[in-house]
Amino acid sequence: MNLKHSRQRDSIKKFLATRKDHPTADIVYMGVRRTFPNISLGTVYRNLTLLADMGEIVRVRVGDGVDHFDYDTSPHYHFVCSECGCVRDLELPFAQSLTQAARERFAGEIEGQVTWFYGRCAECTEK
Repeated sequence: MNLKHSRQRDSIKKFLATRKDHPTADIVYMGVRRTFPNISLGTVYRNLTLLADMGEIVRVRVGDGVDHFDYDTSPHYHFVCSECGCVRDLELPFAQSLTQAARERFAGEIEGQVTWFYGRCAECTEK
């Protein structure tokens, strides 16, 4: 895909690169507005969707009805706090063997895996 360069798109990626909390589009919008005060929420949504479709970022869906976005495109796991709703990377080696085991036991075609863990984050546990 040959896209015209976009400073707004670059700003969205730069913002995501500074975050480890997997922000929603609304949070990305609020952050990018500091650099581009006239950017619209629709432009942020379109660019996030485009970047995710191109594989430059990851759209993380954890069952809360809101898309979260992750700059880290490497295979990894996520933790979701069932109390405050935060989404964070889980420092755990990615088990490619699980995908392979699924492929061996399924008649269809397994393309990959999405696994997330849930519970209470450290901040909520300390309350």
